[in-house]
Amino acid sequence: MARIGIMTFLHNDNYGSILQAWALQNAVRSLGYDAEHIDYVPSQTEKMKNLLCSGNSPRLILDGMKKRSAARGLNEGFDAFRQTQMILSPICRDQSALAHQALSYDALICGSDQIWSPTWLNPAYFLNFTKKPKVAYAPSLGVSTMTGSAKGRKIAALIRGFAAISVREEEGAALLQSLIGKKPAVMPDPVMLLPREKWLELIGGDIPMGNDILCFFLADNPAYWTQVEQIRQKTGLGVRVIPRTESALQSAYPLAKGVPPAQWLSLIAGASMVLTDSFHAAAFSLLLHTPCTILRRYREDDPESRNSRVDQLLRTLQVADPTHPDFSVVDAQLAIQRQRGLDFLQSAISQAVSQAIPAKAR
Repeated sequence: MARIGIMTFLHNDNYGSILQAWALQNAVRSLGYDAEHIDYVPSQTEKMKNLLCSGNSPRLILDGMKKRSAARGLNEGFDAFRQTQMILSPICRDQSALAHQALSYDALICGSDQIWSPTWLNPAYFLNFTKKPKVAYAPSLGVSTMTGSAKGRKIAALIRGFAAISVREEEGAALLQSLIGKKPAVMPDPVMLLPREKWLELIGGDIPMGNDILCFFLADNPAYWTQVEQIRQKTGLGVRVIPRTESALQSAYPLAKGVPPAQWLSLIAGASMVLTDSFHAAAFSLLLHTPCTILRRYREDDPESRNSRVDQLLRTLQVADPTHPDFSVVDAQLAIQRQRGLDFLQSAISQAVSQAIPAKAR
């Protein structure tokens, strides 16, 4: 059985990140491969080296620090989820450790999530540490435009030599086409590779059905709370908040703190409505048959905007109004996208493995 190493975000304690990682590993294993995640936890030296060499945005660094501060103490359950639900390699702290770990695989996959975002570029997520066959499954650039040519040249150089490349958004495919002269395939986020029943199995037990609006925001935007109150008054529903920002922690509504990933899914599945600025919260709302209102996290003229992710999601699932979706249409489109994604993975991995030098035995 061919061994596949997967490289994605595992330790930012973000619900969407950890659940898409879980989904991709399960999807690859369902195709008959021995798949594990490369447990990349960069050292402070590695982080600083990447910061200095990749020209990353100071604004993103500050935003990341603020989010980590606000979320401190709210991340219960992520370590347990990684340890009990995922198959992980030994921890890799730097490029040398990654290169050594790569020797144990026949091929490697990077994806999905925003691992290719030009605003926070890390070459490790382009698998630059190995010459083993590489597949990109639906990484997101997250942006529809790219300012400056330096990052574009870096990305173009980093994706040379992949056995197969796909991205998550049409906008990202167009960007890569402008850089390398060839348009990659557009594939669904890994959470769509598993049927609704698989997610309900992960949730486990009965889903508590609540007569409430579930709020989950990643941006610390005071204007969100005006909209929350307007919708609360219009619908007469209660409000429950899963806090990830300072303004959420200070809101006047009941808080659900320290929610583990499976319970996060349960709260989405049981809510009357989800109000969010999160791509994955919106995706799971549609997947689990919960109406949602999606707030725009970025201005459209913001060069670091990642609104294209949500636009692609709604186009893909043929959802004109996520507050009143036709779930029969959503389910039909999910089935189509699931098969497309699995077909791409099967073909790409098979091609990559056929090129492989046998993995080094452990």
